[in-house]
Amino acid sequence: MRALILLTVVPSLWAQADIRGFAPAEVAGQQSLEQRMKAIPDPVRAKTYMERMAAEPHHAGSPASKAVADYGAGLFKQWGLDMQIETFEVLLPYPTHRTLEMTAPTRLRLKLSEPAMKEDPDSTDKTQLPLYNSYAASGDVTAPLVYVNYGIPEDYAYLKKQGIDVKGKIVIARYGRSWRGTKAKVAQENGAAGCLIYSDPHDDGYYQGDVFPKGPYRPALSAQRGSIMDMPLYVGDPLTPGWASEPGAKRLPREQAASLMKIPVLPVSYAEAQPLLQRLEGAVAPEGWRGALPITYHIGPGPATVHLKTDYDWTSKPIYNVIATIPGKSLPDEWVIYGNHHDAWVNGAGDPISGAIGLLETARAFSELRKTGWQPRRTVKFILWDAEEFGLIGSTEWVEKHRDELQQKVVAYINSDSNTGGALGAGGVPTLNTFFRQVMRDNKDPQKDKDLLTLSAEGEKKQPFRLGPLGAGSDYVAFVHHAGIPSLNIGFNKPGGNGTYHSIYDSIAWFEKTMDPDFQYSKALAQVMGTTILRFSEAPLLPFEFTSLESSIREWAKDLAEKNKLDMSAVNQALDRLKSAAIEYEAAYAAALPKLSSAATSRLIAINKTLRQAEQSLIDPAGLANRPFYKHTLYAPGIYTGYSAKTLPGVREPADAGNNAAAEQATSAVVAAIERITTQVEIATQSLSAQ
Repeated sequence: MRALILLTVVPSLWAQADIRGFAPAEVAGQQSLEQRMKAIPDPVRAKTYMERMAAEPHHAGSPASKAVADYGAGLFKQWGLDMQIETFEVLLPYPTHRTLEMTAPTRLRLKLSEPAMKEDPDSTDKTQLPLYNSYAASGDVTAPLVYVNYGIPEDYAYLKKQGIDVKGKIVIARYGRSWRGTKAKVAQENGAAGCLIYSDPHDDGYYQGDVFPKGPYRPALSAQRGSIMDMPLYVGDPLTPGWASEPGAKRLPREQAASLMKIPVLPVSYAEAQPLLQRLEGAVAPEGWRGALPITYHIGPGPATVHLKTDYDWTSKPIYNVIATIPGKSLPDEWVIYGNHHDAWVNGAGDPISGAIGLLETARAFSELRKTGWQPRRTVKFILWDAEEFGLIGSTEWVEKHRDELQQKVVAYINSDSNTGGALGAGGVPTLNTFFRQVMRDNKDPQKDKDLLTLSAEGEKKQPFRLGPLGAGSDYVAFVHHAGIPSLNIGFNKPGGNGTYHSIYDSIAWFEKTMDPDFQYSKALAQVMGTTILRFSEAPLLPFEFTSLESSIREWAKDLAEKNKLDMSAVNQALDRLKSAAIEYEAAYAAALPKLSSAATSRLIAINKTLRQAEQSLIDPAGLANRPFYKHTLYAPGIYTGYSAKTLPGVREPADAGNNAAAEQATSAVVAAIERITTQVEIATQSLSAQ
């Protein structure tokens, strides 16, 4: 699973020579430390890790997944890091029955399998999970088929205008425009009896470029496995919403688990979807609904009639989070955490092992620095999560178990997932915009003699980017949206990097042929992550700044006011105070910076606590309406978008639904959050001014 990473532009806020949070006199020493770190990551080692971790299918709950966890744990031990494996028991249904057949106007039974390729030795592995969607319902239905385009709410609105009712029908939707769980959820809400999700080559196949094994894109008989848990409602074990799924913990009855789908759902390749779509009649689909298959796209319903039958074992299985710790020398109770998951749907060379090997090389670099006598000022943790693919389960259960401690101690959570090469992408909280632009400024692309910040400005807008808001899709969700912990999500993304996503062809052969054959971007990710962690761990003053936060919220509020005709005046008034506070903080920061010392004085410790907990002041303990797991007032995964974020979600989503009265009422929570963080900024300013 991976997140949507957004890049947007913003004016520069930093001078070329500085590093946020460090006194000018300490910059040279920090740069020297970073250069020593950057010299350590080794592409050859990264390749070795991938060859071991992606050698076999290792879905969560399987013996192979435990073996991968043990391999990572063994490396951490070998490098001298404190290591523990934390176990949870979670609902992980594997399929026990899958039938998909057309019963009219002709009979055709679909194979629902991906064939082996001679060019890909791993495609013959015997322990592959078959094509299925986890957390779909067990069911047995036969019904006419209806084509629903991307299966998003506006598609169903179009069908209703055309007098086409999907109630009691089986719908077929193509991947794209929203995440797969949304397609199942919207089908269910509209009364469909079942849902098929196929990969149309227009979005996910030969229309995009050469297919594997010639190129990186999805071949005809490949399909995308994946969870359809209702992640915008809550993530983690469906049976333990809001509390950790430890052995012996209370569990909901399955019928009470709101994140589970109530209809059967299966993924389908475009080769097997084509004969189903060919036998639809009725209206010709509008132009925007037409994919790249060599057929005329009709909507139906029928005459194609489909029999869909699924069943699962519905058992809980153990999962394993691997946690390595380097204790902080002077500030052991302030933590910097870097995580990437280790479980995959099949072999997972791209998703997630390409990111996991970058984490491992980052951890090894830190272990090598320790051999020279260096110790981080703050505690650093490297974590390999389990069961991310099923619904961010390992990370969510860990956050639910340790939430109070994390909210007291964590400076930042840094996440990676897939890392396929190409351009660097990043999302995160706005208070880290300046910080991360400086990280990019001070790291180079491995294939171009330019720094990453300069490269980011070479697009159409020709300005540095700012971090896009985080939605869902990877392991930062529980940290930022549930616990209010400042988070970043970072990775290099190459065109075609999703080409064999969640298929048996996401393999070592695919990765080395079409993505990063020399593993130079594994080294580059370790360098970027190492720089990020070193700056968080060593900065005398934590590197948050709040002018970017104020400008971001103001843009989101302006967008709501203009598009939805909302009265956002109260929000803007609160932002005026935040703007003044942010400017005053920057003045106090500039005045205090030359006097900053690496000595951890009690006053500086108190200032840093205020800064690292500022993001938590944007949390509403009651959570968003009808989904209390999501507590952040500024961003959340959209109810009908999933991976991509909705900003000011408590206001935006009722406004998008046409309920402006509820939207304007919800602005009060945003105003209260802005006022809380403004107070935090003012406290930090006062304390800093007294330094």
